[in-house]
Amino acid sequence: MPVITYTISELSKEFDITTRSIRFYEDQGLLTPQRNGLKRIYTTHDRTWLKLILRGKRLGLTLAEISQILELYDPHATNNDQQLLVFIEKIKTRKTALQQQMEDIRALQDELNAAEERCNKALSNHPTLENQS
Repeated sequence: MPVITYTISELSKEFDITTRSIRFYEDQGLLTPQRNGLKRIYTTHDRTWLKLILRGKRLGLTLAEISQILELYDPHATNNDQQLLVFIEKIKTRKTALQQQMEDIRALQDELNAAEERCNKALSNHPTLENQS
């Protein structure tokens, strides 16, 4: 069975990212393509890793967190429960952080609404400014 390989340009187009991004992930040790001279040759494993990296980024994980999850993968294992458990923990942490951000945004919106209301009330008490609105 022939081995499927990809060029950096093919992966760049498929995932709609720049070749520079892919090289950056390589520099960070997240991808390790084979080389043929200066040409990078990516395998289906590299493609899968890139897909997981991009998914992790969309979920708001740091590259360090993504790297930690990827390092737990064992291609010889019948399951990768440890990898999944770490990923679940990262997801829970991210969800908690997002929940806090949502609460902070709601509180800020309430403060902004109250400030706007106070300003409008103050303006309504100045008849000379009423005509300008």
